[in-house]
Amino acid sequence: MLDIIIMAVVGAVIGWFTNHLAIRMLFRPLNPLKLPLIGTELQGLIPKRRRELAASIGLAVEQQLFSASDIINRLIEGKNKQEIISGIRYKVLNVIEEKIPSIVPGAIRNAIVNKIGSVFDKEIEDVFDSMMEDTIDKAVSRINIREIVEEKLNSLDLLELEALILEIMGRELKYIEILGGVLGFLIGLIQGCLLLFI
Repeated sequence: MLDIIIMAVVGAVIGWFTNHLAIRMLFRPLNPLKLPLIGTELQGLIPKRRRELAASIGLAVEQQLFSASDIINRLIEGKNKQEIISGIRYKVLNVIEEKIPSIVPGAIRNAIVNKIGSVFDKEIEDVFDSMMEDTIDKAVSRINIREIVEEKLNSLDLLELEALILEIMGRELKYIEILGGVLGFLIGLIQGCLLLFI
């Protein structure tokens, strides 16, 4: 019976350790390490394939999460759109009021500003939407989300990248280590029972 318990515990330690080591080898070694006897290089998966991973993540973000047009549309819709229009209206009417010569009486000045304001209110939505379509098309052609994400990921220090990934997936990676221990324990238990009965 003690043999079965020892094999189960050894299996658990081996299972946990191999998963722990595999997770660490995602990141380590950061720089290529030449193994002299084998003649091969050893480097963590993420440092070794960092550029490919950054390109894949950038592409996934752009194609599946959001695009430049999504961001721009969010900026100019609803409340933001009304604030932009109100700001433009305020500036335009202030400039017009300042440009009207001071010899024009106040009542006429106000009538002119009010008339322009009412025309502005009727026409601005259509003009704004038309202008924004052109602006969005131009901006979308200049903004490359995939490239931005890729540059940001590639500019991160490898230790910062490791910390970021561990912060996001730390708990899940810990569960993988524990699962390795549990599976190792069960395999050791089964082996111990088989050896006992054979």
